Formats: sequence, C-alpha cells, structure tokens
Amino acid sequence: MSESVNDFKNALRRTLRAQAKDYSPLDREGASEQIRLRLKQQPLWQQAQAILFYLPLAEEPDIRPLLREALEAGKIVTLPRYSAKDDSYAPCQIHNVTSDLQRGQYGISEPNPVCATFDLNKLDFLLVPGVGFAPNGGRLGRGKGYYDRLLVQAPGFKCGVAFDWQVTVEVPLEPHDICLDCILTPTRWHQVRQ
Repeated sequence: MSESVNDFKNALRRTLRAQAKDYSPLDREGASEQIRLRLKQQPLWQQAQAILFYLPLAEEPDIRPLLREALEAGKIVTLPRYSAKDDSYAPCQIHNVTSDLQRGQYGISEPNPVCATFDLNKLDFLLVPGVGFAPNGGRLGRGKGYYDRLLVQAPGFKCGVAFDWQVTVEVPLEPHDICLDCILTPTRWHQVRQ
C-alpha cells in the first residue's frame, strides 16, 4: 500500500469518526429506522433468500431488528464469525438471535461455535458496514481488511449501509478493495451497478 493512500485513508477515518460524535444515540436510532424502512422497500431485498448481516458497533447503523424479521420470513440469516486459525471471518447461519450469539473478536457479538459455516457462494445479499463510503461504491473499512477478504469471495449483491454523513466524495481504492453494488442511507438507495 502506498504511504500516501494509507495516510489519506487514516485521515479520512479520523474525520468521519469525529463527525460521528456530532450525532446523538437518538439521532442514530432515527436514521437507522429510516435505513431499515428503505431497505424493506427494495425488490432485491424482498427477493433475497440468503443474507449476510452484521452486528453494529455503537456508531454504525443498527439493522438488528431485520435479523428477526428475516428469520420470521423464512430467509437464511448469516453473520460473520472470526476464525483465529485463519485470521479471517466466515458467514455462519443463525436460527435464533438470542441463543445463537456470543461475544466474539473485538467485542462484537458473533455466531457461537454450534452455528454452521454457510457457503459464501450461496449468499445472494450482503449488508456491509464501514467507516465511510463513496458514490462509486468505494468503501472505507476499519483498516484491517477483514471485510474485503470476505467480500472478494462472495458473488452476491453487496450493499453498503451508512448514515448520510458517512457518504463522502471519494474513498481511495486499492487493488484489494472491493466495490459495492449499492449504498443504502436513510435518504437514498444509490445503486452503483445494475
């Protein structure tokens, strides 16, 4: 990675994380509700059968209510689980949002060891968190590359989930960075690729 691109990404992460502090938990919950409503209106979401979700950090859009709704609708619900052996994440299927989760790597809840790994090739819709996003589908992650390594193997529709203030003019892309198919915010469903 070139030093200047890495510096730019780190500076952008700092800027966006500082902006996040301007929004109260109430602001974030209202915006998260708008994101969930907007997503449920999308035909691609309605038709999806096998979905990769994420469990949000405090500053990320909260999509957790959709897990239960998807399970009740008969969809396959998966979440990333960390493997120390491979230093990577893999999707694992859950059946219950309470009993199937445990505290995982980096303090984020993830499927417990009883939950079976799910084939990445069978996921048709992936919800992707990030620190920042660009209109061209660029995504700024937390800096460790875990999601890029997972996404590169998944042919399904990749949807970045963001608050409006997280969508910036540019996110520098490197060869290993994966572009998203759309960016979902409280006010927009921005499809990058048809």
